[in-house]
Amino acid sequence: MAKTIFEIFESKSIAAYWTDTNVNIADPTIGQNMFPVSKQVGLDLAWIKGRNNLPVALQPAAFDTKAPLRDRIGVKELSTEMPFFREAMRIGEKDRQQIETLLAKGEQFVQPTIMRIYDDIGNLVNGALVQAERMRMSLLWSGKIAILATAENGRDIAYNYNYDVSGDWATDNNLTLLTDDRWLVSTKATSDPINVLLTAANTMKEDFGVTPTRILMNTSTLTGMLASESISKTMNPLGATNMIITKNAGKAYLESETELKIIVYDKMYKDEQGVDRKYYPDNYVSLLPSYALGNTWFGTTPEEFDLMSGTGGDIASVSIVNTGVAITTIKEAHPVNVMNVVSEIVLPSFERMDDIYVIKVA
Repeated sequence: MAKTIFEIFESKSIAAYWTDTNVNIADPTIGQNMFPVSKQVGLDLAWIKGRNNLPVALQPAAFDTKAPLRDRIGVKELSTEMPFFREAMRIGEKDRQQIETLLAKGEQFVQPTIMRIYDDIGNLVNGALVQAERMRMSLLWSGKIAILATAENGRDIAYNYNYDVSGDWATDNNLTLLTDDRWLVSTKATSDPINVLLTAANTMKEDFGVTPTRILMNTSTLTGMLASESISKTMNPLGATNMIITKNAGKAYLESETELKIIVYDKMYKDEQGVDRKYYPDNYVSLLPSYALGNTWFGTTPEEFDLMSGTGGDIASVSIVNTGVAITTIKEAHPVNVMNVVSEIVLPSFERMDDIYVIKVA
């Protein structure tokens, strides 16, 4: 028996297709490794953030006396409401007629059309993953998250999250290089990137007790870094003026000198206005430890909360991919449509915010 259009575009089928086509992503985002995915119920997100996370020595005490109560020095609870994202695509009556006509000829004729629609819905899922990654990357260089919805259809929604309310992190964990020290071709005679990185790594060890193992930047920043004459002179003291440093050779040399693994991240996305953006911007580097810095928290969307339990009956079905992205199929009897909705509630926590160090290099 041939499937109906409602069966073809049921959420389970779309979710299975997206999962199968994304099981081995050739170029994954890196933020999920630094902020592993977790799930919670509802909208509210709260976590404990400890300043530097350094252990405090136990106080001496006398026998037969009550133990003094310790204040939770430098520890504060941060809480906020997580942002909600949702977008939909409709398969209308005209689309349905075309699919039914092709189905009558045989499933092999309609399969390309079905896959195209699946891919269109899959793009909404990928758009949900974009939001999570852009938030994680924004934290790694600014300590903030800012997202502005388009003004179309009255959607004047803005999300702004400042993870450094006191301003301590901006003061203690950030450095802006002076003019002559900047990593640019125009300052190649005076810049000294290796010394900057070693000094920053030592600051992390001395002030925070944290040993960085990784440094995050994009290719544009790496190019400005490798332009420095201080690097070419140490790599080849006799032939520095005529030396051309390749990206791979320069990267390998820098890693050996600084003992920091360089992560070059050039992936891009389109924002809500259709503008191409880099996940990690030019002219910034972040020194990072080897461990996770927080979590990517997914909340419970209205579709998952209200419809997945069966409340929607035969009208709606919900499936979850990537831990917290909901794909919802809604049947509309008049006009005869299938609405596919992709939604998520997501926000990263940043418990180890004090364990990173950011340098603005230009």
